[in-house]
Amino acid sequence: MDRKQFLKACGFGCLAAISGTTILQGCSSSQISREIKESDLLVPISDFIIQKGTKSAFKKYIVIQNDILKAPICVFRFSESDYCAMFMLCTHQGAELQVFGDKLQCPAHGSEFSNRGNIETGPADTDLRKFPVTIENNILKISLK
Repeated sequence: MDRKQFLKACGFGCLAAISGTTILQGCSSSQISREIKESDLLVPISDFIIQKGTKSAFKKYIVIQNDILKAPICVFRFSESDYCAMFMLCTHQGAELQVFGDKLQCPAHGSEFSNRGNIETGPADTDLRKFPVTIENNILKISLK
């Protein structure tokens, strides 16, 4: 294989890997826009439901946006009544975090946070900002106070 063919093959391979990763991340959880009423972000529990024929499954997390917010809020679902909502801003220098499985990662300097917002790897040295979550009539009320 000559140099030109090698570079072309590598370029297509990288493009395929990036595209595949983006598509798979898009399938697992997309950003959802939700309304803020008074000081609460309202999120239907049905946003976590995935219908597979006659069976239902649940997403591990969703990412919520609103134009008023400085950054999205990630909400992890642990059970019917256990949810954790966190501001997706790194506590190191304020970069917007990305969700990968059960972790939130900072693309700027590599800090990692658990799905409960606790710092796991620096350079950040402070946990993420968490919001109280209550459930009323199948609606998550995330207090932004």
